[in-house]
Amino acid sequence: MISAGTVRPGADHPVTSSRRLLDWLALLVPAAAALVVGGYHLGQLSLWRDEAYSLEAADRSIPQIFALLHHTDAVNGTYYLFMHGVIGLLGTSATALRVPSLIATAVAAAMTAALGRLLSRWAGLPAPWLAGLLAGLLYVATPQVTRYAQDARAYAIVTMFVTIATYLLVRAMMAGTWRWWAGYALAIVAGGVFNLFSLLVVVAHAVTVLLTYLARRPAAAPDSVAAPDSVAAPAPVRLRRWLVAAVAAGIVLSPLAYLGNKQRGQISWLTKPGLATIRALLDGFAGSRTLVYPIAVLALCGLAAGITAKSRRAAVPGSLTPAMVAGPWLVLPPVIMIAVSRFKPIYDIRYVLFCQPALALLCGVGLVWLAHVIAQAPVIAQAGARARNLAWLPSAGLVVLVLVLLIAPQRAVRQPSSRPDNLRYNAAVIAAHARPTDIVFYIPWNQRVLGMGYPGPFRQLRDIALAESPVKSDTLLGTEVSLATLRHRLHNVSRVWLITSASKHTLATERDPVERAELKLIHGMRLIGRWHADDDWLSLYTVR
Repeated sequence: MISAGTVRPGADHPVTSSRRLLDWLALLVPAAAALVVGGYHLGQLSLWRDEAYSLEAADRSIPQIFALLHHTDAVNGTYYLFMHGVIGLLGTSATALRVPSLIATAVAAAMTAALGRLLSRWAGLPAPWLAGLLAGLLYVATPQVTRYAQDARAYAIVTMFVTIATYLLVRAMMAGTWRWWAGYALAIVAGGVFNLFSLLVVVAHAVTVLLTYLARRPAAAPDSVAAPDSVAAPAPVRLRRWLVAAVAAGIVLSPLAYLGNKQRGQISWLTKPGLATIRALLDGFAGSRTLVYPIAVLALCGLAAGITAKSRRAAVPGSLTPAMVAGPWLVLPPVIMIAVSRFKPIYDIRYVLFCQPALALLCGVGLVWLAHVIAQAPVIAQAGARARNLAWLPSAGLVVLVLVLLIAPQRAVRQPSSRPDNLRYNAAVIAAHARPTDIVFYIPWNQRVLGMGYPGPFRQLRDIALAESPVKSDTLLGTEVSLATLRHRLHNVSRVWLITSASKHTLATERDPVERAELKLIHGMRLIGRWHADDDWLSLYTVR
């Protein structure tokens, strides 16, 4: 049983105003840093094709969005409906479309800091506010976090909800009351409706709960005791309540999972992962290839913090440690996705962005733990307070090193080359060189998205292969005409735009009869202009 003298983490002595201020700053500073780092030139880079899909779908009426989701992209339906409201409020500029991702990144940074502070206090580390602050700042400093803070897709929002869910899980396991478990289930559902792959974090949470269950003392409280006002509910009670919350979330999400499975052809473009995939995963999470080893060392320090630091586990059965929470969260979702993708490709690094806070959490806790271990060394401990203060120098030096090494990757992620497309450039080319009588071919058909990010200039081109518009056909791209209809429409053609991001080899092996007819027409014409940005090519042909 928990002794009467045991109190909640963070309440073991009177909270002074200065400590309360530090606790709040540990959350507010990372959130503010996220807004500054991610908000800098938020709309400078062009929309790319995935953002163009977001714009095209979300700019429809609500009934039209539901009609689209019945046929395709149901897994992104919540995001499209949410962005419909954002567009109505803020407009369709690149900045407006990316604001939700930026705000979500700021919230995720604050929640990462809150987790670092909470778990560090639980593990008995000094200055838990500092561990949280460092965790939040390291999360913000990661280039791929900035990349998706400036992206009009749901990945940053999913990361926010997963981080909130993990925080609520920890609080639920500490307090034991149903309100925390209910909040946890709602956060899991919120993450799932924005991206079903986020449900892999539930597997990680299952491991966290099981670890505390296995670590419980033989003299733990009986199963029937919920201990709602204690530091931690008995481990068997935690396990049962987690199961209830997880199953409830699964039941709510099951219709979306069923519909998403029916539309699984949307991810048919994914390929089987290899060693290059794993290297890219490590580089992306660390921030750069140079930082893989330093970040790995800091993460290992964070794992060690739960083992060697002075912990409350002697007083409370089944206590949580940073390793128990962040370890499964960081490792299991990408490992599961990559393993499954060896048979059925489902992995992309964007789908596991929600694991990034776990790495930042381990690194932040690891930095404080490292300073704590050095300060406890006999030579340092006997040298006085000044020497103990110097024990923070290695951690401070590592922070500076990491931040310096992240400057170049942060610059790179803000360059146009960091996106596969430059749709703004495409629109500028069409606006400057197209004529109202020009026709356009998108080959293959899915390249129509290259004209959707900034559609104004493209509306003057005759898309003669288009049978029904995206809205009328309840699709993202629209539908193609038959070969006979295309041949009928190809009379008196004088100038043709070919817009593609496919290689010449891909175009040469094109099998679609409509697209082969389009290419055959172009082969009889003269190339008079060619422009490209990143992977996109715009070629202008005229009759010889």
